[in-house]
Amino acid sequence: MRRTALYSRSTRPAAGHQAAMAQAEAEDRARAELSAEPRIQEEIGPQPLRSGRRQLLFWKHPAALWGGLAVMALLLALSWTQALQPKPVRQLTQKDIDRAVIHTMENNVLPSPAARAAGIIGPSVVRVLGTMEGKKGKKGAPPQESGHGIGTGVVIIDNGTILTNYHVVDGADRIDVTFWDGTESQAFVINAEPDKDLAVLRARTVPDDLQPATMRSSASLLPGEQVAAVGFPYGIGPSVSAGVVSGLKRGFRSPKGGQMLKDLIQFDAAANPGNSGGPLVTMDGQVVGIVTAILNPTEASTFIGIGFAVPIESAAGAAGQPPF
Repeated sequence: MRRTALYSRSTRPAAGHQAAMAQAEAEDRARAELSAEPRIQEEIGPQPLRSGRRQLLFWKHPAALWGGLAVMALLLALSWTQALQPKPVRQLTQKDIDRAVIHTMENNVLPSPAARAAGIIGPSVVRVLGTMEGKKGKKGAPPQESGHGIGTGVVIIDNGTILTNYHVVDGADRIDVTFWDGTESQAFVINAEPDKDLAVLRARTVPDDLQPATMRSSASLLPGEQVAAVGFPYGIGPSVSAGVVSGLKRGFRSPKGGQMLKDLIQFDAAANPGNSGGPLVTMDGQVVGIVTAILNPTEASTFIGIGFAVPIESAAGAAGQPPF
């Protein structure tokens, strides 16, 4: 269907009127340009102010501030923890241990068990010298000759209490002892048990660092167990000899008609006159007996392989110090 044309009812304006309208439009455009400039400045200029306002609002919220600090502290703690965490160490294997042992044995000379035992007991061993002064005999009797007997002792209490054999000091008018460090002192008998061939001495002067021996029960000894004898054979020493326990609960009577000794430890570590009263020790340096006699069927009084020691239980009991 054909549409009807639409026409404007306004008439064309006159020329003067057109000029007035053009001037008005120019003024409107000028005013529009002047008003647009502040808006542009308003859109561009306030941006930094809005950013600064956001920063100001951030610092005005404590929760946000402390949250940020907490995150920073957590990150710092994690970094320190990682820095201080020890690096994993490789576990040793049996092969590593075997190689180390073989290297040590190939490049170092290890002390023997007897040397270790002597090093432990050494500071507790003393030299004992009993002196007999010459005296005139009664009318018609021969005078008594002066002389001395040399033996060994072992310190069992740090106040200078020493164990030795009774026959070492029997009949002596004066007893002198020499300690490990060379200190010399006169000593006197405080107890004696001749039936066990034991005597207990007390030194008048002792070193400041005197070391008493450690005693071990002989009840746990077995035949074949290694032992060492430390003393002053013929006054030479301190000397060390090593061997084994040959037997237990042995009996022995001195060929010179002495008393019968029982429950003795038999050993084959070399002992000679002068070893009497010295310690018989195990390989850990602990005293299990006091050397008291050697078996020798000849007049030479030399060692043939059989020695005897009083068990430490009996010896310490004589000193009033039962150790077990």
